[in-house]
Amino acid sequence: MKDHYYIACDLGADSGRVMLGCLKQGAISLEEIHRFPNGVAKIQGTFRWNILRIFEELKTGLRKIAEKKIAVEGMSVDSWGVDYVLFNERQPMLALPYQYRDPRTEAPYQAALEKVGKKRIFEETGIQFMSINTLYQLLADVEHNGDVLAIADQFLCIADYLNYLFSGVACAEESLASTTQIYNPATRQWSRELINELGLPERIFPKIVPSGTQIGTLLPSIQEETGIAEIPVCATCSHDTGAAVAAVPAEGKGWAYLSSGTWSLIGVETPAPYLNDATRGYNFTNEAGYGGTTRLLKNIVGLWLLQESRRDWIRQGQVISYDELDRQAEQSEPFRSLINPNDPSFLQPDDMPAKIAAYCRATGQPEPETPGQITRCIFESLALSYRQMLNQLEELTGEQITRLHIVGGGTKSPVLSQYAANATGRTVLTGPIEATACGNILIQALTLGHLESLEQLRNVIRKSFPIQGYQPKDACKWSDAFARFSALVK
Repeated sequence: MKDHYYIACDLGADSGRVMLGCLKQGAISLEEIHRFPNGVAKIQGTFRWNILRIFEELKTGLRKIAEKKIAVEGMSVDSWGVDYVLFNERQPMLALPYQYRDPRTEAPYQAALEKVGKKRIFEETGIQFMSINTLYQLLADVEHNGDVLAIADQFLCIADYLNYLFSGVACAEESLASTTQIYNPATRQWSRELINELGLPERIFPKIVPSGTQIGTLLPSIQEETGIAEIPVCATCSHDTGAAVAAVPAEGKGWAYLSSGTWSLIGVETPAPYLNDATRGYNFTNEAGYGGTTRLLKNIVGLWLLQESRRDWIRQGQVISYDELDRQAEQSEPFRSLINPNDPSFLQPDDMPAKIAAYCRATGQPEPETPGQITRCIFESLALSYRQMLNQLEELTGEQITRLHIVGGGTKSPVLSQYAANATGRTVLTGPIEATACGNILIQALTLGHLESLEQLRNVIRKSFPIQGYQPKDACKWSDAFARFSALVK
């Protein structure tokens, strides 16, 4: 059987990577070729993505792969959702794209809810309400950047835009389009109703293509610049969570997934969206998955809380590894302080330890003081939020969930994984760490005919990576803590 090589350009909110994947004898292996930081750029009081630097870093990764003299058969980019780039026929980028944490969207968000109403927006899109969604970013452009919007031909979300720079083909991949809150899951097209009612320019909305579409081939100019030969450029699941969920090594029924990184995305895979009042009331989202599936999930703040805290400690001269933070968390007092991870005060960057302390002070709890106490507070609070979300998913679907598959960078913390098992009262199975890159690569394999089905893809994952299991402990203590947590998040 022939070995197949693919390139995954995997962009997270904190870092980006160029990965080389090999499908050989029914198993996949990964090699990290190039990694680079991917933080926000602050310009005149706004948060932006330096998309040109990201593009250059990806080309650096391609050049390193070309030096290996390997016959690569495909490439694809995946990224976070909601953010986008505006461009036209003459100008490949009209402005540096805003980062979703920029506060410009709050007023348009409130105005849209008042004009259209949550019920109609949810019935039209099935997406959870967050002010960061593309819908409210575009409304902010209408209000404040009308001159730029007036000369734009199209917008593309981040991964789709980079696929466009590599291939010259502009289109919106379905899983990424579904994060915008302007996509209708019933028609599988843009919501013309919302576009017209909210006064968005219809011309800027690109063609939507299904997950797993070959959109073109690598441009001759990129081939010359990087040394990579002409290869297919695929829109796999351009949304990183969509790619990660495709690579969850689950079997049968009764399982949920948690993609654990900067954000925690917890949900179940369903054959159709849930567009009812109960789903809207719990603020769950229906995002498109591979093969026409739906990712019924909740997007909650994840390891962003710890990443920002660690950045603050480093600025103060305390360089503490994540392994050391795990150790200090285990040694700290249990359930001393709990937070609601989704409290709006935690959305913006900078001074996260002080924000956590202020939250605990305001809710009558001891303020966490040491890195270990803060880490334990974050981990326990995240684990308890997982319990809440799984309980709500069981209520919404009527299906019992007995296993939680955790994939992504968060699986590097055995402490958080054990807390997740303890808090949820369910078996936790962790791995693979690089689920997004695996999904990106193996959906390329499906697109190019080297694999046949999503089931076969997941068989490849199970064959390729060890899966670590965690069983719940201390049920009574965690139930008491959940009662405290529930009082905080009402």
